[in-house]
Amino acid sequence: MSDSTQAPSIIIRDIDGVSELRPVEELQKEVWGCADLDVAPLTILVATREVGAVLIGAYDGSSLAGFVYGFPGYEHGQIIHHSPMLAVRPAYRNHKLGFKLKLAQRERVFAQGIKRITWTFDPLQCLNAHLNFGKLGVIADKYKTNFYGEATSSFLHQIGTDRLWVTWLIDSQRVRDRLQTDKVKSIAPDDVAAVVRVSSGCEPDTSHSSDLIGSQRLSIEIPWNINDIQRDQPQLAANWRAATRAAFTSAINADYLVSDFYRATRHDRSVGVYLLTLKEESK
Repeated sequence: MSDSTQAPSIIIRDIDGVSELRPVEELQKEVWGCADLDVAPLTILVATREVGAVLIGAYDGSSLAGFVYGFPGYEHGQIIHHSPMLAVRPAYRNHKLGFKLKLAQRERVFAQGIKRITWTFDPLQCLNAHLNFGKLGVIADKYKTNFYGEATSSFLHQIGTDRLWVTWLIDSQRVRDRLQTDKVKSIAPDDVAAVVRVSSGCEPDTSHSSDLIGSQRLSIEIPWNINDIQRDQPQLAANWRAATRAAFTSAINADYLVSDFYRATRHDRSVGVYLLTLKEESK
């Protein structure tokens, strides 16, 4: 890697040829800590590329620093592109590579005549939520409980594999505006009823949740450091999974749309705040 005091010279390009696919397998294991059994193998990558899959890498010289992968699919009677993997080596995570890889993916998919990209992510992961909602402009109206089963070999999947299913409408005005904005909105609105709050002890506070469904807007707060909590206080992490699962599923079933994400401060610590709006208001 380049000198750590300088930004590396990264090239974003399509991953080409069988020889360049082995590092994709290795990067999956490095980033997600998963066993061979849970890795998308070279054979699947080769086959899906032949029928429209997009596989783009971020290269620092000859070294693969990150990649994004997706393939054509079918949802609600329309052709979409589903993108199950975006990975960046830890040493490169201050260089906006995830954002740059998604922009490159948007270009490739748009050239295929497809205008909708979907993917899933763990709603307890703040940095992913910030990228997805704050910088890319996705929306979400589906919550998948244990999408990949109750656990996998990855250290990230030990409190379940719940996922928000997000939709990136790549040619929408919302997305174009978000991509052209230099500064992401970072201040959560303070007049929104919170279904889940981060308490002073970092516990999920759901004491008022049953009274709030029906409000025009809702919020769901999460701790900013769920990975640290999972490592040091696994039961607390499990409590957060249960509380947010109930909150998201109840709200989405009541016709709310997850529309934005912010960073805020509660009890002198950073928290993440999801904003949810009724679908009628979102139109």
